[in-house]
Amino acid sequence: MTIKTLLGAGLLAAAALLQTVTAHAASDYLVSTEWLEKNLKDPKVRIIEVSVAPGVYERGHIPGAVNFAWHSDLVDPVRRDIASQEAFQQLLRKAGVNDDSTTILYGDNNNWFAAWGAWVFDVYGVDNVKLLDGGRAKWEAEGRQLDSRASTPSAGNVTVKAANKDLRAFLPDVLAAAEKRSDVQLVDIRSPDEYNGKVFAPQGVQELAVRAGHVPGAVNVPWGQAVAADGTFKSAEELKKVYAAVGIDGSKPIITYCRIGERSSHTWFALKKILGYDVRNYDGSWTEYGNAVGVPVVNVAGTVWGGK
Repeated sequence: MTIKTLLGAGLLAAAALLQTVTAHAASDYLVSTEWLEKNLKDPKVRIIEVSVAPGVYERGHIPGAVNFAWHSDLVDPVRRDIASQEAFQQLLRKAGVNDDSTTILYGDNNNWFAAWGAWVFDVYGVDNVKLLDGGRAKWEAEGRQLDSRASTPSAGNVTVKAANKDLRAFLPDVLAAAEKRSDVQLVDIRSPDEYNGKVFAPQGVQELAVRAGHVPGAVNVPWGQAVAADGTFKSAEELKKVYAAVGIDGSKPIITYCRIGERSSHTWFALKKILGYDVRNYDGSWTEYGNAVGVPVVNVAGTVWGGK
């Protein structure tokens, strides 16, 4: 092989690597920590933290980020529902979001609640919303800048559309799938112990159901199978293999669920945004289904509420 050939091959390889890095840096739905750091001062970029642990934002956050409390800002204060159209629009405008903004969401717990926030954005038809791949943990692990000062951006002008209920799954939809009255595939993203009914919920959580187990027909793909060791999403090809192994290939509509809808939002994001499958998130999840009267449940472990 000639030197010229070697140099040509080297240039092609370098170009391919650069293309891969660039694509990973800013995709349609994900941005890398490198990309965000370079675009922190872009006036069209709005950054929103949605974490679950109290005080995390106040101790230090990505510069320019505003804080959304998922349990008060993104939900209705009276009904068990997501925030209303009016309340959500007011929240976004207060955060400085404009119609032409690119909104970056991130948070702790591997972006669980940031992904839930992205799902709410999707329900209300807000465009140009992306997740910071790897979330807060990756940003901190790389030693990138944090700011403890609260951000107070100028009011935005974003217009929020009416909620698209076709992007949500409700109890009747899940029950229809469980009873095989619809051709919808169910993906339970909880731990195997939750899925099999060995435990009612992860240790230390408050939201419980009186029955353990899973929805009949649901396959179990714990959310962690969608991410690499650093918390970033696996590639599209890797994700396809993960879900195809249990028969989820995008050929049928999909409903994801967990316990309260946040972990399942993470899987919803992987299936819907990265793979482009037809996916709805069931935010009622197991706390609704497991407490519902007259619905079928599969409980492999045979645990009983209050039993030993």
